[in-house]
Amino acid sequence: MTVPQYELLTNSKYYLELTLEGSQDVIDAYFMECQGFKRSQEVISVCEVTHQKWGRKNATMGRILRTKLPGNSKSENIILKQGLCVSDTFWKWFKAVEEGKWGEQRRDGDLTIYSQGNDIQARFRFYRAWPVSYKISDVKAAASEFELEEVELAVEGFVRADPISGKEIQV
Repeated sequence: MTVPQYELLTNSKYYLELTLEGSQDVIDAYFMECQGFKRSQEVISVCEVTHQKWGRKNATMGRILRTKLPGNSKSENIILKQGLCVSDTFWKWFKAVEEGKWGEQRRDGDLTIYSQGNDIQARFRFYRAWPVSYKISDVKAAASEFELEEVELAVEGFVRADPISGKEIQV
């Protein structure tokens, strides 16, 4: 039996692929930072009274039991940051949504994380994303930092996918 080799993946080797319809750019973006990749499940608390008597000797009430059940799953918004460049692709995408064309502007994308040897090790896929907000970093004449472009995306789904095939990992 072979023992699997484990490697802790660094957060500095990643690529986020996002293809925007109508883009003239070969690559729509190289992101410097990605935040908010979070999937959670709501908890439903159910209280019920059983027939089991408890408490004082001549108790008339049953025992109260609390059970927690899984509720709806949800995906958080994703925040993407990149260096501001001459491409206006993200601005046009945001404007199209702002002008009421959000149904046509939903896009899928992948966050791919690499090993130290530059091999794909993990892939997370988000579905039907559209921009909620667009901002650029503050500007200051004496500053020497890169100007950043930030886009917040509402996503309908977020799953872990097979690193190579891209298919959702099933239980």
